[in-house]
Parts: sequence; C-alpha cells; structure tokens
Amino acid sequence: MKTKTVTPKNSHTLLEKGIKSKMPSAIKPMLATLVNEPFDDPYWSYEVKWDGYRALAYVQNGLVAIASRNNKSFAAKYYPITATMEKWSIDAVLDGEILVIGRDGKANFSALQNWRSEADGHLAYYVFDLLWYNGRDITALPLSQRQAILKEILPGDDDRIRLSQVFTSNGLDFFDAAKKMGLEGIMAKRMTSVYSPGARNKEWLKIKVNRRQEVVIAGYTKNGNSSKQFSSLLLGVYQNGVLEYVGKVGTGFSDKLQNEMMQEFTPLITDTIPFATTPDINKPSRFRPNPPHATATWLKPSLVCEVSFAEVTTDGVFRHPSFQGMRSDKKAKQVVRETASKTQAIVADGHSNTSDENHLVRSPKNTGRKSLLNPTEETQVKKIKGHELKFTNLSKVYWPEDGYTKRDMLNYYYQVADYILPYLKDRPLSLNRFPGGIHSPSFYQKDVKGKAPDWARTFPYTTSENQDKEFLVGGDQATLLYMASLGCIEINPWFSTIEHPDNPDYCVIDLDPDKNTFDQVLQAAQKVKKVLDALDIPGFVKTSGSTGMHIYIPLGAKYSYDQSQMFGKLIVSVVHEQLPDFTSMERQIKNRQGKMYLDFLQNRPGATIACPYSLRPKPGATVSMPLHWEEVKKGLTMQDFTIRNALERIKSEGDIFKGALQKGIDMKKALGRAESIFK
Repeated sequence: MKTKTVTPKNSHTLLEKGIKSKMPSAIKPMLATLVNEPFDDPYWSYEVKWDGYRALAYVQNGLVAIASRNNKSFAAKYYPITATMEKWSIDAVLDGEILVIGRDGKANFSALQNWRSEADGHLAYYVFDLLWYNGRDITALPLSQRQAILKEILPGDDDRIRLSQVFTSNGLDFFDAAKKMGLEGIMAKRMTSVYSPGARNKEWLKIKVNRRQEVVIAGYTKNGNSSKQFSSLLLGVYQNGVLEYVGKVGTGFSDKLQNEMMQEFTPLITDTIPFATTPDINKPSRFRPNPPHATATWLKPSLVCEVSFAEVTTDGVFRHPSFQGMRSDKKAKQVVRETASKTQAIVADGHSNTSDENHLVRSPKNTGRKSLLNPTEETQVKKIKGHELKFTNLSKVYWPEDGYTKRDMLNYYYQVADYILPYLKDRPLSLNRFPGGIHSPSFYQKDVKGKAPDWARTFPYTTSENQDKEFLVGGDQATLLYMASLGCIEINPWFSTIEHPDNPDYCVIDLDPDKNTFDQVLQAAQKVKKVLDALDIPGFVKTSGSTGMHIYIPLGAKYSYDQSQMFGKLIVSVVHEQLPDFTSMERQIKNRQGKMYLDFLQNRPGATIACPYSLRPKPGATVSMPLHWEEVKKGLTMQDFTIRNALERIKSEGDIFKGALQKGIDMKKALGRAESIFK
C-alpha cells in the first residue's frame, strides 16, 4: 500500500520557480568546506553533522535508487530504506545521510559499516535537502525554500525516514550541545545557497567536534611475536596526485573486524610501495623510544577508512590516531588532507553567490549576550569569568501564572549583566531568596560567611550581639549569577559602597501606594519632578516593578545618610502638601488611612531597594525599569516592562539611569533655593 502524499498549496507557489525537467541521475552531492570554529549568524542555518554515509535517493513511480557520493548503489544493502520509499506516491530526488541509530538517538558509525540486517541496529535515512520534485528541478532555489518544500512533502509515517532538523539561530550553543552529546559536529549552511552538484564551495561549512580525516590504507604492519592479524594500518592522503604518508593507526579494531579486513586486504597485496617515499615504520618517538620491530605489507591504495586524531605533527603525521571505520562510499583518489579554513574569513567574504547587497553576510556583529543556559538540561555547569557555577532545577517554575522558570530568570540576568552591574559594583547585597518561586516562602539572607564561594567578595560587619558576619559584595557577572542561582529573583544593593559605607551615592524617594490607583502614583511622581526642577537638581525615575515608583537624586557620596534622609523629607513634604488627599508621610501603615506613603526613611544605612533592571517576584515577571520623564504619564502600567520585553527596550534606549551614579548635587545650594521657594 502506497503512502498518499498531496503537495500543499505553500509548496506549489515555491515549486513554480523550479525548472521543468526529467528526473536527473548520477548527481554528485554538494560538498562542505571544513572550518575551524562555530559561529552565530542570522543568514545561516545549522544542522547536525551526521556520522553516516552520504546518500542521494531517487524515487519515481514506486522505483527507488539510492547511491553513495561516488555513485555506488546502497539500495540492496540498506533494503529497509528502499522498501519504505517504494511505498511513496511522490517523485523526488533527496539528499541525506544513512545512519544506524542507537537507543540514545546517536549515530553509530561502526554499527553502520557492519550492518547486515535489522538485527544489527535501527537504520535511518536523515533527509536534509530536496533537489527535484514532481517534474521540477529546484536546485536553483535558495536552500531555505528547498527545505520548506521538503518539510511539507516528506512522508512522515515511518521512523526510518527522518527530516533533519534545521536551526536558524545560536550556532555557538548548537555546537556546544553537539559536543556534549558526543556528536561528530555540525553543519552551517547559508540559507540563500543554491545546490551546486559536486562543488565544495563556501556556502556549506562543516565544524567538527573532534578531528577526523578520511585516509587511504596503503599497507599494514605486524609486530614480532604478535598473534593479531595486523598491528597497525599504514595511512596516506593524496597531495598533488601523490600519496603522502600520514602515520599509522593501531587502535579501534576488534579481532572480528581484523579478520574481515584481512579478507579485503589479501587480493590487494603488492611489492610496490604506494608512497612517494618509504616511511620509517619503526621510527622511535618521545612517547615510544623503543618501538617493537614491525614488518610492513604493502597494499594497492584502493581502500578508504576514517580515523580520529589529536593533532598533526610538524611533519604531517597524525598523533594518537584511532580507527573509526571503513569508508566504502568514497574513492581513494578523492582522499586529500582536510585543512580547516578560518571561519570568520569565510562567513565575512563568502558572498559570491548573491548579488543582492541587502543579503550580503558579514561577520556577526556584537548584538549582546545570548542565552546562557540551554532549554533542555536540568543541571548545567558554566564557566563565568573564570569561575565554574553550577545551575540546578532549571525548569522549576518561578512565575506560575506566566510559566517563566528559573532558567528564564538566569538567562535574563546573564543578558542584562552589563546594564545592571554598575548599580551593584562594590555594594553590599541583601539576598532576598525565593527558592520555590514567587508564591512560596521567601527569606532574607544577609550573612554569607562560610557560605559564599571562595572567589566571592564579602564585606564584614558586626551585629548588636557582637557576632562577626559578612555581606556579599556585588560587581561582577559571576556574583550576580551566583545570587540568581540561589533564588534571588530581585537584586537589592545598598545605597552606598564599601569604599564609603556611610555616604550614599543617591537619595531615594519611594512612592509606595496602598489603596491608590497607578495614575495617582504617576501624578505624585510628576509632582516630585516639579519640585526637583524648581530646585534645579536632577532626578532619575524608574518603575518599582511592583506597584510604585522610585526617584533617585544623585549625591556623589558627599553627604551622610542623615543628610540624605533630611533632604528626602523636604521634597516629599512639598509633594504631600500639594497632594494631601491621597498621600501620607505616616510611617505606621495603620495611620496612613489607605493613602500612598511618600517614603523618605529608606535613606538609612543598610537599607536596600530593588535596583534598576531588577526582576520582581510579582505576577508577570515585571522589571524595575528606568524611564524617560516624558513617559511618566497616564496610560503607563507596570506590566509594560517584563522579563519578556525588557532586554529589547534596554538595548534600544541604553542605560538612561546612569546619571544617578554620576556627579552629586550641591545640597547647600538646593536647600537655599528651597528656603526661598517653599516658605
């Protein structure tokens, strides 16, 4: 019974751009260039580099042909793949990779080369490109369009045929994930690239996790008194048509495999040395000063295998090679030494196949930090500024109404670090911890003595009971993320630094509503601004992230906390006098009668407040966001600034609050103006 597949309407539109043609045959696959490192770029997509056999599949009228990159048929050998495609009703030419998949989902190349029946492993064909479909050649379409058609038309009712997943961002994170999973590497493909049969251009790149190389087997050695079929293989690669020696490999073989390989070797034995110069197979090295005496048997150079290795020595020999498997899908004459090109040079300059300047790809611009933590692993260890931090329980939901997790919070603080750190630098911190999320019990932790990492800075203090304790001191990214890992949803620094702990850098006016509307909070903030303008002094405003607003007045550490508190009291007294109906200066909540508290008493030693750009433990995952004064008007809401959109705004506006840390006011002059204005 054939699988019925109908071409979706979206694909019809794209297919009309293709060229009507008969099904092609014997296509040579497009090849990738090896580069030295991964990268992020918005015009490139990323895929897993599968550890298998490259294969093109030709499906037409229920007939299937599958061929290797040197046009060797795979149809009979890998019959389950063939049988699955024979049920299809589509006509197509596909490009992909044949693999054996283990229980962990990873490709097992050794199992693939030894695959004989379905008992030997789960065979799969990962498809990543579509070259021809239902009478149209689409190789000239951009890769992204070919893949869009492929995604729509590929039958998905058999696990043997799989669509290779495409990722369009975070190439660096994708590479790290591939490395952790033990995959061979990743592919990077320019999304505008056309399919160029047989070409190895710079539109497709491969980045390997481990160094691997296809090599020609030119002979084998046998050590004296060895019972094995052979001790090592003698390896070579072609350079300018000449076979050059690249070393020998003696690990990675089972006895069974050696027996099978010897059956292939026997008809190829020759007296002619295949290399340009005779290699010294018994040459001592610093690691093996007394090598066992070995004799060489030479082979006609027609077999290809793959080895992994640690590095290449100055004389071009592989160091610590390990046999990975035979490569029956490639001809020996095609084997040359792969040298990794520099990624940045290719990504920056590889624009030869596009004429639209709007799509020219340049080296990635510095667009800020990406997410620190990947979206899947529950526990991750990251090195932050030379310090290893362990992050756990990452899927724990901290904001239940919104679904935001501990992972989301940590990623936010990692990305906002450059903006928030100036407000934490050299300041003692009070840790307000919410280990179970915003609706679970929380607690303040001020003492970190004996609990903080060895590298963390601390500030000593003595309690009224003469106990010696230590505050955590902010200032670097590692400390910020360490706090967040403890469940510190909000960040609460002192108003002063450890350099001048008795002299605050700013005076804070905290507008704390009770039964008030937020419009009344905005009205009170506007009154504060008028008072500051009258005194000819600056003020910097931000949402609290909760229900109120904060206004900072820069003091430059020139005054004491008592002086700061006195100055704050003067300002809120004027505001209260002008808005008596809904504001209060009463410290006791019961005496405020539901009115907004104009808090100036926060200006005292050891007091803290959520700093600019801090998240808050409130529904919506709101952020304490600096504002332009012209934004303080009716219509503004606390929900305008959340973990979801804060970074975009911060990057757009920059740090508009930084004036709060700069030159302080002249309090004496300001008081003089106040005396003449507010009599």
